[in-house]
Amino acid sequence: MSAAIAPGEPLLALRGVRKSYNVGTPVETEILHGIDLELAPGEFAALVGPSGSGKSTLLNLIGLLERPTAGSVRILGQETTTLDEAGLTALRGRALGFVFQFHHLIPAFTAAENVMMPLLIDRGRPDPAMREVARELLAQVGLAADLAKKPQQLSGGMQQRVAIARALAMRPPLVLADEPTGNLDTHSADEVFALLRRFNRDHRTAFLIVTHDPRLAARCDRRIELVDGAIVLDRA
Repeated sequence: MSAAIAPGEPLLALRGVRKSYNVGTPVETEILHGIDLELAPGEFAALVGPSGSGKSTLLNLIGLLERPTAGSVRILGQETTTLDEAGLTALRGRALGFVFQFHHLIPAFTAAENVMMPLLIDRGRPDPAMREVARELLAQVGLAADLAKKPQQLSGGMQQRVAIARALAMRPPLVLADEPTGNLDTHSADEVFALLRRFNRDHRTAFLIVTHDPRLAARCDRRIELVDGAIVLDRA
């Protein structure tokens, strides 16, 4: 289900990316100032920086939720800035998974149905193969016995594990995680981090993790630091 990429080509490549808001008005503000960034398949990187540094804006651009004011954003070798909304939606569904601080599970759906959502959006109707994918992923995140439970019947850590399984349902080559452990206690946060690491290792899924947790950032393979809309540190 995962998308292919040419050998040696970066999974993600940003060149000269700028993002401004209120363009053409007296209060025009540039948030990102010429970002250059690459991610290779299978990388496990932390994106850190103080509040207001532009981390969420950068993640939104990479996630194809916003368009840059200038520059190039290439994912799987595809220049995204020339795509229409349908093209962006298709590429987002094929190439990217998302995990947020707040899981955004659908309360009326079971754990299995929540995990199936990306597949349902992609294919238009449920089928037995989708249910099997959900069952396998929930087993991998330690929730094999909880397929039929609704989110309110699960702990915060369990809900986040369902959200991780959902992010991986389409086997995306890149998962964007915005403070994925920020709403969890230390034990649950460690469990969630270990799961991300395992999927990174076993499936060569790349992860870009926005975090304020220095403990978590220190356990990533690469640290990218953003300050005032510019990358000031990028090291393994």
